[in-house]
Order: sequence, then structure tokens, then C-alpha cells
Amino acid sequence: MFGIGGGELVFIMFIVLMLFGADKVPEMARTMGKAMAQLKNATNDIKSEIQKGAEANGLDAASLTDMTGNITSEIEKAKEGLLGDSVIQANKIKEDIEDITGPVKRNM
Repeated sequence: MFGIGGGELVFIMFIVLMLFGADKVPEMARTMGKAMAQLKNATNDIKSEIQKGAEANGLDAASLTDMTGNITSEIEKAKEGLLGDSVIQANKIKEDIEDITGPVKRNM
């Protein structure tokens, strides 16, 4: 949950309790719960509107999945092409340096 551990969550709750008091915390939690529910409903409404618009234009879930899969595969191919050449060149340079100087060791 947002990269927050159990101990950190307890600490945050303790700080909130100290700042706002025990009588305000339940009210704040209810308000936040209602806000989260409204946000979830709004996002679901937006998703349904997007789906309706896509269906009206002749796109269904299978064609969208196929399209995104194709785009993702092309991006991966481009990454492999760009990074593959860079990695090969970096390894060649590293080998050349090691051949010239030998392995570098730290002196303590």
C-alpha cells in the first residue's frame, strides 16, 4: 500500500491522533471513506463512458487488447534493438579496457 509498512502506518496514525484528537479521527475517517467511494464511482462512470464510446466506434475489448498487445510488442522490439547494441558495445569496451589494464582492484 503506497510503499508504507506496518510500523510506518502505526506512526502516521499516532501523529494524526495527536494532531486532531480522538473525537475528530472517526469523523475524518468517515469523510475520507465517502470521498474514496465517490472517487471510485466517478472512475467507474468514466470507464463505462469510454467503453460505450469505443463500442459506438466499432471497437470491442478484444480489438483493444490486440491493439495494445501489438503496440507493447513493438515497444519491446525497439527497446531490445536500442539497448542490445548499447550493451554489446559497453561489453566490448569493458573487455578492451580489462585487456589493456587488467582487472582493477581496490587498494586499502
